[in-house]
Amino acid sequence: MTLQNRVTPLGELVADPGRGLVYGNRGCLHDAHGRIRRRYAGKRWIACRLEFRGWLRRPLLQPGRFTELFFLDEATAFAAGHRPCALCRREDYDRFSAIWGELHPGQVGADGMDAQLHSERVDPGTRAHRLHELPAEELPDGAFVLVEGRPCLVLDGRLHPWTPAGYDEPLRGARGRAALLVTPPSLVAVLRTGWSGSVPLLHPAALAA
Repeated sequence: MTLQNRVTPLGELVADPGRGLVYGNRGCLHDAHGRIRRRYAGKRWIACRLEFRGWLRRPLLQPGRFTELFFLDEATAFAAGHRPCALCRREDYDRFSAIWGELHPGQVGADGMDAQLHSERVDPGTRAHRLHELPAEELPDGAFVLVEGRPCLVLDGRLHPWTPAGYDEPLRGARGRAALLVTPPSLVAVLRTGWSGSVPLLHPAALAA
């Protein structure tokens, strides 16, 4: 059975046989039968390595344990609102924290980061993924926008529609189309620094399109 633990750029959990290139969690989202019952449990949403110290949990979605999530790449994880894990990606986390500190002076520690990101990724009225107006400046590679209901990756000035398996060919005539920002603004600011971590920022399909 295909599990409902693949994450879209809009933070939705879908069933898809592909595993993706990035692992993570946002608490226990499933019931004792492995059925997804909530979008999140708490404000700590993290993105991890697929492999770390040989740890392997089987089966997935065990009762009472966190829900194992999988993302196409880190650009997708960022769009959904996840940040690097402080355990399996310690070097990434330390560098991310340093960048964050420059962007948000006086905000210290994971709790501050998680609270800020939670306010940017969850609409307080609907609890759905929060969308934002596009900034005046050009978006960096790795950011996501929503165009005609489709989340699209920004890469080299073009918009590539996301799919669970990779990215489609870039949209034609993308300029001038109405769009909203999907990636939380604080993570867009991190991408502007040229972020590259220990997990793939972009799936190879984006580079080949």
